[in-house]
This record gives sequence, structure tokens and C-alpha cells, in this order.
Amino acid sequence: MRWSKSAEQALSKVPFFVRRRVRRKVEEEADRQRATEVTLDHVRICQQKFLKNMEDEIKGYQLENCFGSSGCPNRIPSATGFSDMVEQILKKKDLKTFLKEVVKGPLKFHHEFRVSISECPNACSRPQICDLGLIAAVIPSFSDLECSHCGACSEICKEKAVTLTDNMIRPEFDMAKCLYCGNCVKVCPTGALKRGVEGYRIMIGGKLGRHPRLATEIGGIFSEQNTLEAINNLLDFYMQNCLSGERFGEILERVGITEIDQRIIPLNAVGHWISGRLSG
Repeated sequence: MRWSKSAEQALSKVPFFVRRRVRRKVEEEADRQRATEVTLDHVRICQQKFLKNMEDEIKGYQLENCFGSSGCPNRIPSATGFSDMVEQILKKKDLKTFLKEVVKGPLKFHHEFRVSISECPNACSRPQICDLGLIAAVIPSFSDLECSHCGACSEICKEKAVTLTDNMIRPEFDMAKCLYCGNCVKVCPTGALKRGVEGYRIMIGGKLGRHPRLATEIGGIFSEQNTLEAINNLLDFYMQNCLSGERFGEILERVGITEIDQRIIPLNAVGHWISGRLSG
């Protein structure tokens, strides 16, 4: 639906973490009035409804996705439906009921548990500032085909994680620099490079506000199934340690991140070697 300039300007002032939800509600209001364009009046009507009935709009969690599934060329996952599986876990936890029990006073949007899924390391959905951030990853691997020494893999790597010299049979990867974007695999003309282990990087405890905190990354690349298991266990940990609706980062600062151990994060064999070097 078309938006007027004044309506777009008003929407731009809405906090980013609820902006998509507000846009949807405003368009529903405009559609209810059979309008062909969203105006500032529609925005103001929804604003008053939000302020008056904010708790009715709260789900207990926020799940944000990047635009990878819409055709982004940087998208890593080869499968679809992962976001739906994550949301099913969030729904089963009934976080709104939980928050009502621990929060002193009415619920507000900043009480919701925030999850962000990015389908490449560009991280457009800002996983670094969410309670739980997921970044898709693929580890480059070698096939049985010969390397042509064209240098395309090293040229495309922005992190300078790929080295290829004349005396090498195949390129060498510095996995401490690699962000697992898979671009080197995409440009390999001979197929000497292929997609290896695929999964997600897991980041926890990010937040903005008065005391901002960047999320802490848990080392390793986790398979889709292990990531889902980790999400379930991390939510249990959050609910067991949340005292008054505080953000996950505050909980980690209070109890210590060392409490996130193998009982919570499934053992991930890939995590034991990605910090080294991968060579032919």
C-alpha cells in the first residue's frame, strides 16, 4: 500500500524493533477505512491504540529476519523454513505469560525476548544487539576437482582469509579470519571449492538502551538441529534466571556466561577446529 510522505516520516520515528509491526497495524487500519493511501491520521490513530493497549499487542517475543529469503544473492542457507521452526519454539515457551508473572507493572515492548536471524554475515537484521542472534554460516571445503589457480577465491574475500600462491596446490584458509559467507565457493570456476558444514553462529546477550552491550558469540558453527536445541535450552536458562523482565545480557552479567555450558549448548565438533587453518 502507498504511504504519504508525512506518514513515512512519522513511522521512521518509531523504534526500529517494533517498526515492522507498527507498519502492518497502520496498513490494516488504512485498509479498514478503505483508504488507498496511508496518511498521517492513520499513523496517529494506531499510535493512540498502541499507547492505550500496548500489553494487548505484546507477544512476549520478537523475531526479526533479514531479507535473505526474498532473493538476496548473499543468502547462505540452502533450505527454507528455519525461521518458522524458531518461532514454534518461542510460541511453546508462552513468554508473555511468563513475563506477566515476573514483571512488576504492565508489559512493554522492551520486555519482549528478541531473536534475530541473519542469513549471511552482513547481519542486516542486527543480531549483535538482540537477546539471541543467529547468523547463517557455511564452511568452505575442498572437492576432488583440481584448482586452476585463478585467484578468484582470494580476490573476493574481504577478510583476506584466503591465501593462494604459485607453490600451493590449493588455497589455504585462515579460519580465524573467515566469516563463513561462502563467497569463495560461489566464484570458484572449477568446483575445487565446495560447501562444507552449514549451520549458524549463535550470539547471546546483545542489547541497546542505557547500558548497551554487544552480544557474545558462542564459538562454533552449529547445525540447524543443534541450533534449534540450543535455542530451546537458552530460553529455559533465560526463564530460570530472569527476575523482573530484564534483558538476557543483564542476566549473563549477573550470573556469568560460564553458566552457558554443554548442558545448554549442544556439543559442536565443528567448534573445535574452525579457529585453525584449512589447507589442501
